[in-house]
Amino acid sequence: VQLQASGGGLMQPGGSLRLSCAASGHTGSTNYMAWFRQAPGKEREFVSATRWTGTTTYYADSVRGRFTISRNDAKNTVYLQMNSLKPEDTAVYYCAGGRPITSTLRRESSYAYWGQGTLVTVSS
Repeated sequence: VQLQASGGGLMQPGGSLRLSCAASGHTGSTNYMAWFRQAPGKEREFVSATRWTGTTTYYADSVRGRFTISRNDAKNTVYLQMNSLKPEDTAVYYCAGGRPITSTLRRESSYAYWGQGTLVTVSS
């Protein structure tokens, strides 16, 4: 499975960005797609996740209500719509694919496939 993330950039506080993650290859190897992020000097952290089927989504408390994860099944693409951006959202954002169980979907180790990361900078 290959994952290609895109959509990062520089945005002012309060603005919006949409990240995309295009999956190719044997996507049947994954049942969940997720976004993680790593801010400068910090560990990588869970942001959001969704299954390839159904409508259940998961969010970190820090982004719930501001970020929305969605997918386009026909394009094998997962999106992260980020609204009301804050300077603390500045990070490299990574998409990931794997087969976690519900209790482990927030762990990096649950995901076998990773995109290359896209930088989001929120600054005035």
